[in-house]
Amino acid sequence: MIDAPTTDPVLVLADRARAASHGLAQATRATKDAALHAMADALLERAAQVLEANADDVRRAERDGTPAGIVDRLRLTPERLEAMAQGLRDVAGLPDPVGEVVRGSTLANGLEMRQVRVPFGVVAMVYEARPNVTADAAGICLKSGNAVLLRGSSSAAASNAAIVEVLRDSAAGAGLDPDVVQMVPADSRESVTTLMRARGRVDVLIPRGGAGLIRSVVEGSTVPVIETGVGNCHVYVDRAADLDKAFAVVLNAKTHRPSVCNAAETLLVHADLAETFLPRVVAALQEAGVTVHGDPTTAALPGVVPATEDDWDTEYLSLDIAVGVVDSIDAAIDHVRRHSSAHSEAILTEDQSAARRFVAAVDSAAVLVNASTRFTDGGELGFGAEIGISTQKLHARGPMGLPEMTSTKYVVTGDGHVR
Repeated sequence: MIDAPTTDPVLVLADRARAASHGLAQATRATKDAALHAMADALLERAAQVLEANADDVRRAERDGTPAGIVDRLRLTPERLEAMAQGLRDVAGLPDPVGEVVRGSTLANGLEMRQVRVPFGVVAMVYEARPNVTADAAGICLKSGNAVLLRGSSSAAASNAAIVEVLRDSAAGAGLDPDVVQMVPADSRESVTTLMRARGRVDVLIPRGGAGLIRSVVEGSTVPVIETGVGNCHVYVDRAADLDKAFAVVLNAKTHRPSVCNAAETLLVHADLAETFLPRVVAALQEAGVTVHGDPTTAALPGVVPATEDDWDTEYLSLDIAVGVVDSIDAAIDHVRRHSSAHSEAILTEDQSAARRFVAAVDSAAVLVNASTRFTDGGELGFGAEIGISTQKLHARGPMGLPEMTSTKYVVTGDGHVR
């Protein structure tokens, strides 16, 4: 039940989103897809406006001494803007989840029962730094029939405002209420608290960012939360690994884009490979600019920094990695269980029994066999743009695409049936 009318600016936005969500829930796929394509086209047509706003955010971040990894997340380039636009097009090309029949049957008494997908209604997103999330979240929510309230960080305020202006104009041009996409002011933390307490106005709240943000939202919200998680991701090189494959995967998992949550943060190497593979991969990581934090065996190699206990629990988001030697696959699994954030873990092995054991024993949102952790991504898995990667165990786990942004309802059709 929605509370009485309000003058709180955040709740006013939520009420406008609620009103807009009613029409969006009934919009046809053709209308939603047309809006998504219009948004993609407009992002590129108005690229100069978006990139200029982003440049202001980046300059301010660098002036304030923001860590390089966070600045990288904040920065947009023409290539990243093209990827944002392509993500919207990819979502437009996916099946519409709204109305999909999850299950159905005709009961013995003749009643027809169907469980169908429906939008949540109003989704609020609280996130840090990355302005590409603004377009991704808007696209996923629009296609799944949800109005979205976007509360980005103050560090990306100019970028987000420019992107949302483009998206709202495009939605209106396609015949939708522009209030299906709205930006919540990021000038104070009170706006986050208001969203967390807006039960009845906001149906689902999704935090996406660092551990502190996620923890504060999960612990303080009265609105249902879908929890995304930090990525302390592990790569285990088994004794039966193809070492050339393992070498390429480790380098990709750590260095391809170290500032994102699916980058590898810990490398575990079987003891049988300590004299051959370990020196080779450590040297390659160092050559790529990675600082290696090693256990005693690894720290004996040139240039390796001795690892502290905290290193095994750290999501670096930078060119750093913790490296350890384990005596067995059981030791690797035990290490992952003790230190993982339940995001993504990979095993590199040609032994299928070892692979099956690792997959069965490791309880993370994604477990990869002979593949980089960088593939834990909605686009890479064919979902289009993702709204985040959930590390919880409720209905949404792993990359959250369109189906994860819906609930269900039961439609029961009879012919005058009474019980």
